[in-house]
Amino acid sequence: MLKVLQAGFFSSIQDMGRFRYQEFGVPVSGVMDSYSAKRANAILGNNHNCAVMEITLSGPKLEFLKDTAICITGADISPQLNNNVISLNTPIQISKGDILSFNKLQYGCRCYLAIVGGFQSEKVMDSRSMITNITQHFRIQKGDLVLFETKSYSKEINYKSIKLDASHIQKSVLEVYKGPEFDLLTNDEQQLLLNSDFTVAPENSRMAYQLQETLDNKLKPIITSLVLPGTVQLTPSGKLIVLMRDCQTSGGYPRVLQLSELAINTLAQKFTNDKIGFKLIK
Repeated sequence: MLKVLQAGFFSSIQDMGRFRYQEFGVPVSGVMDSYSAKRANAILGNNHNCAVMEITLSGPKLEFLKDTAICITGADISPQLNNNVISLNTPIQISKGDILSFNKLQYGCRCYLAIVGGFQSEKVMDSRSMITNITQHFRIQKGDLVLFETKSYSKEINYKSIKLDASHIQKSVLEVYKGPEFDLLTNDEQQLLLNSDFTVAPENSRMAYQLQETLDNKLKPIITSLVLPGTVQLTPSGKLIVLMRDCQTSGGYPRVLQLSELAINTLAQKFTNDKIGFKLIK
């Protein structure tokens, strides 16, 4: 297991999410940037659904209480092992008593700490993903003991064959599909939506990202309908809300766009005042 000496800004245990429960109003949850999380697990030879620690903006301080191996991907928050800088996207051998910490954020918003065999936190509805009102805790806290398997790591894993591409973190254009209500917009409104730059508002979280700029909205509210991570809603005030992994399962605002999976991963690495735009997938 490992001990949480400091919790950081917002760190939680996440896997790929809980499915088949949306009809009961349960969010999918799971890692915000699935590409980075899967890559961390792949480098260690884990199943892609093994639970990882998602670390946002500033990292925790963690003490390992037994030997293992880890890999960190996604945002660069200057990870250090025993005060020595360590690399991203690389297996790192861990000895009992080692301390992992983080320093200055270099790029991105969220990084992923994978461990051999995955973290063994509580499983609720077939998932270890932490979320309010579903799991006992929604993030890790100082003093927590987080379990992981005692499992050997094979240095022979051919992690070098895994393409280490972090370009999605730097991208600003999000590929999207038409939402169910997209065609209710006028042609001018559609063009404005697809050819404008938008700014990430301070109101951004695992539930949703709001965008600062507004559009002239003449659409009527819709009957409450299904939404999912990546749905872009247009509110009566003209503000755009992009739903993320912890979003509700239904909503009454027009759904004008739907982000691709890669676009969700990219947006998950953006923070307040970052600029984004939309590109329609035809």
